[in-house]
Parts: sequence; C-alpha cells; structure tokens
Amino acid sequence: MQATSWLLLLYSLPTRRKTERVAVWRRFKKIGAIQIKTSTYLLPDTPPQYEHLQWLAQRIRDFGGDATLVRVQEIEGMSNERLIALFNRARDEEYGAIKKSLHAFLARGKKAEPETKAAELEKLTRQFRAIREIDFFQSARGNDVQMLLRRAEETPRTTLPRLEVKNYRGRTWLTRPRPEIDRVGSAWLIRRFIDPRAKFVFAAAVPSNREILPFDMVDVEFSHHGDRCTFETLIRRFGIEDKAITKIAEMIHDADLEDSKFQRSECIGIDRVLKGWAKSGMSDDQILVRGFECFDGLYSFLQRL
Repeated sequence: MQATSWLLLLYSLPTRRKTERVAVWRRFKKIGAIQIKTSTYLLPDTPPQYEHLQWLAQRIRDFGGDATLVRVQEIEGMSNERLIALFNRARDEEYGAIKKSLHAFLARGKKAEPETKAAELEKLTRQFRAIREIDFFQSARGNDVQMLLRRAEETPRTTLPRLEVKNYRGRTWLTRPRPEIDRVGSAWLIRRFIDPRAKFVFAAAVPSNREILPFDMVDVEFSHHGDRCTFETLIRRFGIEDKAITKIAEMIHDADLEDSKFQRSECIGIDRVLKGWAKSGMSDDQILVRGFECFDGLYSFLQRL
C-alpha cells in the first residue's frame, strides 16, 4: 500500500472514564492505529480504516467524550516515509514477539505432545494473521515470520534434486525490498557461483512471469526449507562445494534464523550494517552493491584460513 492521504482521529474523554479509556486504547491497537500525539491516532486512508474510525468516534461520543475525524494529504514535519516507518516499526515489534515464540516452538522439536504442538501452532498462526491484517505497508518482519510458520508446519520431505548451473545463466532474480543478510548473501552467491550475469529486482509479491526467479520469499523454490535458510538451500540445490562458502552459510544461518545452530556470530554485524543502510534511505540496489563488497571481503578472508 502507498498512502496518498491519512486519517486522523482526535478525541478527548472525561478523566473519570478510566474503563472507557482502556477500551478505546485497545480498539486503536486492534485496528493498527498509530499514536502520533496525545489523543491523536493515525491510519492510512482506506474505506475499511475510515469505517473503523467512524465507529470508534461514535463510541467515544457515546462515552461522553469528543471525537473529530480528519482526512489530510500530509502532516507538517512528518513525511510519508516517516509515517510509514512508524507503522512498520509497530508491526515489527508485534511480529518479533511471534518470532520469539516460533523459535522456542521449533527448538522443542519432538519433545512436546502432538496435540499440544498443534494447538500452539494454531494459536501462533491466528496471532500472525491478526497482525497481517493491520500490516498496511508490508513490514519485512512479516515475511520472515511467515517463512518460520511454514517451517513449523512442514513435514519431512524427500531431498530436492540438484540443479544444473548452466540452466540458470543470464536470468532475472527477484526478492523482497530492503534486503537483509539472507537476501543479500543469497544474491551474492547467485552472482558469484551460479549466474554471473544475474540481474536483481525487488517486489513484495511473487510475479506471474515464470522467467523471473524469486528467492527468499514465501512458498518459492529458492527459499527456506526445513531448518535451512535460503543461502543454504541454494548451496544444496546447485551443489556448491567450497569450504569458505560452507562457513559463510553457517554465519548467515545463525544471523537470519537466530537459533545459534552453528554458534557463529560473524554475520550478525553485517546484518546490522545492512539494516542501518536501509534505515538511512539507501536504495535496494545500493544495499546489494555494498553488501556484495562485504561478502567479497569475508570470502577472501575465509579462503586464507
């Protein structure tokens, strides 16, 4: 979604209405509204959100308060990019709680009873869907959590077949915007070991064009499978045998999946640098270029060990 206008609800309630204040706050939270000033909440201007705020404004009046619903094109001193970042930050925190629970769920493995595991997974899935409904600007964390859910739902499968590198030359590869450690590392691996002429593009959804190869996205061939990150999947599918690459795979795995499987911390720093570049406004293409330089350096260092 790209917001072209915004909805602001300004309200006040009598100080004695403590119960009603809590009810209003919970409703704002449920519909994904962001507080930008005291008693001022924000939503993107879409018909469903307009209805939510209309209803809430009436409820506030019923509680003996005042409410004004305003539609604006811009808010002075707050760019659209900054407002979108506020929404994504709120969703990231909510997704983060689910991500932590999913890591704990996966760590328990077969120890829990099947009925208990099924109930817990169903609860986490419901929580994820509730956040997804108010994830207006497609927070990057949402896709990460969705892939973790797929991993939790997966049943053991047969080994996927090896692929011939020669059949994947000169292609266009697509991944999600604002690339982080697994996406940047995978793109570097593709360019260096699979497709030297690879072109990279970015989109939030998988395209219908089958000539474009998506990676590190939900329900695509080159993505997370089992307990493997996308970088590891690519290594296995294309039969890349290189000791330095194996070490980088372990580093990316631990930085991306945060499960400390290999006790490798080296790529956590690179991941934070990538995230910092994204927050600074650097373009996706620039992040790849700079990220490739990081991995070139890391690969050269590991080759000499």
